[in-house]
Amino acid sequence: MSQPVFTAKALTKTYGSGEVMVHALNKVDLEIAEKEVVVLLGPSGSGKTTLLNIMGGLDRPTSGRLSFRDLDLTDLEDRELTKYRRDHIGFVFQFYNLVPSLTAYENVALVTEVAHDPMRPDEALALVGLEERMHHFPAQLSGGEQQRVAIARAIAKRPAVLLCDEPTGALDSKTGIRVIEALLGVNRQLGTTTIIITHNASIQEVADRVLFFADGRISRIQTNETRRQAAELTW
Repeated sequence: MSQPVFTAKALTKTYGSGEVMVHALNKVDLEIAEKEVVVLLGPSGSGKTTLLNIMGGLDRPTSGRLSFRDLDLTDLEDRELTKYRRDHIGFVFQFYNLVPSLTAYENVALVTEVAHDPMRPDEALALVGLEERMHHFPAQLSGGEQQRVAIARAIAKRPAVLLCDEPTGALDSKTGIRVIEALLGVNRQLGTTTIIITHNASIQEVADRVLFFADGRISRIQTNETRRQAAELTW
């Protein structure tokens, strides 16, 4: 494994107190390498989204440590966490969160206007196969195209890490496969570490590693010696 982009040690997140305390994460130890594609699988409430939110600087652990490369995220002030998110993390969610009154190009430009050393909006859209659709509004795009605009927006600032929470959850299989193709293309062309939460077990086949979650812990780690292409998936 190459140099870790994330290192978690005894990472724990609890909610409540006393007898009603819930461990969303329970002493998770983990390393994720630069340029890896990692899929997180497990039932709802197993800790996947909590881990993703802590990695993205959207939440903080109750105890334990999490490092991004050589930066310990655990004790950062809010302003420092905001800078970390801005400079290093791209987010892709199940719902696209596009501005309906802006074109695809303009939605991506919202990020490029504030990022340090961004790629051009048209360049980001071309990476996800939407160079011919950049001047269309969200209502003129299919669900899969809107999700690819969201991916282009996330990668336009050249993040080190792409955190994806159910990116195909609202899509049919054909459209979902195109979205997975876009994510894998970004990983391949830009070297972006890509972490995908999904309930769709088929998607695990495109990953370098699969982390299975249960009850706030990683119950099993699977390494795929051969990764399948997105076009080979069925569900």
